[in-house]
Amino acid sequence: MNPTAAGTAAEQTRTDDGAGASSPPRRMFHGWRVTGAGAVILALQSALILQAFGNYAVILREQFGWSKTTISIAYSFNRAESGLLGPLHGWALHRLGSRRVMRAGAVVVVIGFVWFSRISSPIQFVLSFLVIAVGASFGGFLTVTSETVRWFERRRARALSVAAVGLAAGGLAAPLVVVALRNLGWRETALASGFVLGAVMFALSWLYGTSPSERAEPIDGFGVDYDPHAPPTDVAWHLTAGEAVRTRAFWLLALGHASALLVVGSVIAHLSLYLTSDQGYTLQEASFVAAGVPIAQIAGMLLGGMLGDRRDKRSMCAIAMGGHVAGLLLLAFAVTPWMIWAFVVVHGLAWGTRGPLMGALRADYFGSTSFAQIMGYSSLILMFGMVGGPLLAGVLADATGSYRIGFTVLAALSATGAVLFAMATPPARRSA
Repeated sequence: MNPTAAGTAAEQTRTDDGAGASSPPRRMFHGWRVTGAGAVILALQSALILQAFGNYAVILREQFGWSKTTISIAYSFNRAESGLLGPLHGWALHRLGSRRVMRAGAVVVVIGFVWFSRISSPIQFVLSFLVIAVGASFGGFLTVTSETVRWFERRRARALSVAAVGLAAGGLAAPLVVVALRNLGWRETALASGFVLGAVMFALSWLYGTSPSERAEPIDGFGVDYDPHAPPTDVAWHLTAGEAVRTRAFWLLALGHASALLVVGSVIAHLSLYLTSDQGYTLQEASFVAAGVPIAQIAGMLLGGMLGDRRDKRSMCAIAMGGHVAGLLLLAFAVTPWMIWAFVVVHGLAWGTRGPLMGALRADYFGSTSFAQIMGYSSLILMFGMVGGPLLAGVLADATGSYRIGFTVLAALSATGAVLFAMATPPARRSA
């Protein structure tokens, strides 16, 4: 065969395949950068705020003698802020953009931690943690989720699961936070936490604030399964926040989500207190149990990410609610270590599987255009779960001397979530 002809044929083959030297290099899909940045931010917030709260609570109770109800009020105020500011947060994301909102959150979170490091009274504790919550909220879950949703459609559950892994990974640092609290002091740890978290949030905010169309990138990325001529699955199906609120699905999803947060919020706020007061654990031992939850949670996220884009999300959420209920009952009636570790596995798997599907379901049902505002309105309902669960558990623990009754009542209330998710069918679609 003529060498020149062979070379020409080979060159033609490379040109036809689009893989020749003249082809532009394949750049990394920006959506995965957004998702990775969100995972890092959520990991730090989880480690330094959510998971650390229970450890701070034990130390502050030792130093100041505050009641479990006082600790519960501080946590409840923290969560109430997310609910009450949710609509404003959603509006700000829609109007100002995620980059500006996250940078504002970074500044506020530093101010909150600096104040918290100097407190000496319950009211200062409550108010300083409220400021921390505002800053973390502006740069946290809603901002990360809404930004991730705009970059993904067919891989939405997978992307949200990757971002949510950060929440779980942060929990693995619980023992390290306890070491810092015991060796550096809680005031010094709080001060350092604020500056570290604020700096990372501000630095990573530059990845936010653009859309796929602005960067000339396809939704879902450059994978081989992407067809640029295929319409998106939710074409002409982007409800406004007002339209979404008028659907039955909006309320059922919000109430089901809130019922799950009764358990999640109570565990975050009270697990360390429960293990040290009811089960006789040291704070360091309790931190290892707390670190076990995110390990199971990550396994659940991997499962939810793989199945969420292929299976019925509602059914998966309903099954996960059963896991939340069973886990909390195991904790309430634990008489041996294996029951506590069974709680860790069951609750962690349920939380990890269900958590990322909450955002994916709402985006599937209502579209991505007004996602931030829809989530903002949902937060008004979710607030009752995150506030009511920890507060009820703390009040009943002080009144009865044990967490058993409070955890049992919360498990019974959370059982309604399985029914709510099963009933939350998609809203009827209007014609394009």
